[in-house]
Amino acid sequence: MSSSPSSPSSASSPPTSSAPCIRPAALADLAAVADIYAHYVTETVVTFDQTPPSADDWRRRFEELSGRGLPFLVAELGTEIAGYAYAGPWRPKPAYRYTVEDSVYLAPDRTGRGLGSALLARLLRECGPAGVQQMVAVIADTGSDASAALHRRHGFTPAGRLTAVGRKHGRWVDTVLMQYSFEGTQEDVHDR
Repeated sequence: MSSSPSSPSSASSPPTSSAPCIRPAALADLAAVADIYAHYVTETVVTFDQTPPSADDWRRRFEELSGRGLPFLVAELGTEIAGYAYAGPWRPKPAYRYTVEDSVYLAPDRTGRGLGSALLARLLRECGPAGVQQMVAVIADTGSDASAALHRRHGFTPAGRLTAVGRKHGRWVDTVLMQYSFEGTQEDVHDR
């Protein structure tokens, strides 16, 4: 799903006004990534995971995406990992190999500062050269328009709604589907 507790150091770090460094993730970043995502798993309905992935789960995901040539990025503020984004396979069947799903998550105390936009912009730039033709955003309809608005600002268009497809924290949750097409690349792809 598209949309983050903070790394242990972020709780004591003062806010920084410096520009974020958006860079490829490294293995050393995955503990902070796991912390960010764990907040959303346990406290919200923006992801349908119900148990936070382990450090080994994150390492496997990182290695799988790296092996496929897909981007996994972090937003760094000073020495703090304040957010992350990656593109993963949309579906496992081979004909979907040119379509990815994005995930963008921020530390809860780092939202509303443009980090999500910086991460998504860089993710889109890096997916084109990776051979991606379509990016799909699966957004849990939590009542907030923030994630959908972020995606609209970056050229995603509505692609549908799935009603009451997830149940978490005692409520049914819809998902909104949005899609981004990498213009001019479809003709360049040959079946492989």
